[in-house]
Amino acid sequence: MATTADFKMGMCIEMNNDLLMILDFQRFQTGRGGSNVRTKLKSLNTGKTFEHTFTGGEKIEIARVERRPHQFLYKDESGYVFMNTNTFDQVTIAEDLVENADLMKEGEQVHVLFHADKEVPLNVELPQFVEMVVIYTEPGLAGDTAKNTLKPATLETGAEIRVPLFINQGEKIRVDTKNRAYYERVK
Repeated sequence: MATTADFKMGMCIEMNNDLLMILDFQRFQTGRGGSNVRTKLKSLNTGKTFEHTFTGGEKIEIARVERRPHQFLYKDESGYVFMNTNTFDQVTIAEDLVENADLMKEGEQVHVLFHADKEVPLNVELPQFVEMVVIYTEPGLAGDTAKNTLKPATLETGAEIRVPLFINQGEKIRVDTKNRAYYERVK
């Protein structure tokens, strides 16, 4: 058993028969009372994000999870197929466990989060940035650079994001997978 003093970003805990990942936490103290910990949690079973406040020193159950390197192979009717890059074992993961799957190309290196005791895949973590080619976007208007305006663009995987006006069709860009935003042009 651990306590709230052991909280770390990315830690997984078990609470109310659910596996929860700590996305953010903040310790605070009110008046003369004890300290509390305000957390932002993501359910690995349902994918929902919510906030919860723990009292200081509250006992929590830490879940044993492992991040294993995998390579995305292909998608079929049963889900996404990944290969463990160490053991070459293949695993099929349901669509709802892969966040921002349309930003993932075949051959992409990802990390799959497994429940260590049950050997069940919980989540797929894409790298922070991926490089994609813009296959379609409208040309930018000349002289329209006074403000930071964005236009829609379709990427090679079919994903649609918003890019600055100076990005043209056929250019390679870097995309932030956490917020699905344009990051920079790749040379």
